[in-house]
Amino acid sequence: MKKTSINIGIIGFGTVGAGTAKILIGKQRELESKLGFPLALRNIADLDTRRDRGIKLPAGVLINDAKAVINDPAIDIVVELMGGIHPAKEFILQAITNGKHVVTANKALLATEGQEIFRAAGIHRVDIGFEASVAGSIPIIKVVRESLIGNNIQSIYGIINGTSNYILTKMTEENVDFASALKESQSLGYAEADPTFDVEGIDSAHKLTILASLSFGIPFSFKKIYTEGVTKITPLDIQFASEFGYRIKLLAIAKRTGKDIEVRVHPTMLPKDHLIANVNGVFNAVYIEGDATGAQLYYGRGAGEMPTGSAVVSDIADIAQNIVRTLNSEYRTQTGLIQDGTCKIKKMEDVRCCYYLRFSVLDKPGVLSRISGILGGHDISIRSMIQKGRKAEKAVPVVMMTHEARELDMVRALKKIDRLSVVSAKTVCLRVEEGEG
Repeated sequence: MKKTSINIGIIGFGTVGAGTAKILIGKQRELESKLGFPLALRNIADLDTRRDRGIKLPAGVLINDAKAVINDPAIDIVVELMGGIHPAKEFILQAITNGKHVVTANKALLATEGQEIFRAAGIHRVDIGFEASVAGSIPIIKVVRESLIGNNIQSIYGIINGTSNYILTKMTEENVDFASALKESQSLGYAEADPTFDVEGIDSAHKLTILASLSFGIPFSFKKIYTEGVTKITPLDIQFASEFGYRIKLLAIAKRTGKDIEVRVHPTMLPKDHLIANVNGVFNAVYIEGDATGAQLYYGRGAGEMPTGSAVVSDIADIAQNIVRTLNSEYRTQTGLIQDGTCKIKKMEDVRCCYYLRFSVLDKPGVLSRISGILGGHDISIRSMIQKGRKAEKAVPVVMMTHEARELDMVRALKKIDRLSVVSAKTVCLRVEEGEG
């Protein structure tokens, strides 16, 4: 039986849903010319059927019943763009049970419930497309599971949250504090009214969960990812970082250390000449090192109606081609997820890296020797130091860069240091990644 067209049903008509529909309708002829068959947008389901999304839909396309999309026997691919965990999870699982292929941009859902969803897809022999779940318009999922298939990936460094990157860029370039930079990002529409997922690193951790699973064959492990946001970064720390020759970025890091995989999200100091240190504003970038290819940088817009809609349509086109190619033959799923069980996630306390430390201390004799003595007692050696000002009655900043040390040793040392009577505030601690780039 020859398939004359592939029918699409979308659930969710927000920003990404509107962008996806604009591409499917506005570029219908171009897509058919490239694919050799048409993609037909059969229905879009959303509770709000009245709001203007800036696109004119054919009569009857927009409906308010998601189950009608899921249960329509004519629909081949269900595109979930509503976000959140529930009822998105239930809608996707029911679509899979009904034998429909699924495309989703829902990184939070995949990061927390991905094991169950991909297991169901394997049982029912359908595809899951999720390019838009990580880094917006950057085709990083396709790169990892297809273009770099001949590599053992060694490390991934990602700036994969545009809101936090915009805030840090603003703080760096204009010397403003976090609150001011956040307020501006909200006024421009980059940050939500509740920006917690962005500024606390949670959004980046969701995306890193997916990337790490694809790259290293580990299970979806969102709860095991060490996550720290940018809310405590100050202009003073950005200034000191610059004096040492670094910039501060919120990095999603996954890298192989022996048989263990480090997965962590936190503010990180990078050398100014590192490629990813120069990714600014709302842009995203993913820096990947493979054993065959060496280092590569992928850069682009990480969010927005059209960039993310483009990634969704890319998945739709890939799955549609797979449907047409394999019609009347045995079907093979294309998730790209292979979990071999040979790697395990390294505990954060065992991670080793260099550190930036900023102490607020009273300028009295013997203070530095007491601090350095505690650090040395925990096998932490000092690489360089800056001390500013002399104020006998007030705290002054003392900044140190360390050689590589173990996280647990650093945590224990700082607990002792912060209890000293000459230390007036909790020590600021940032991790440093040297790396090539």
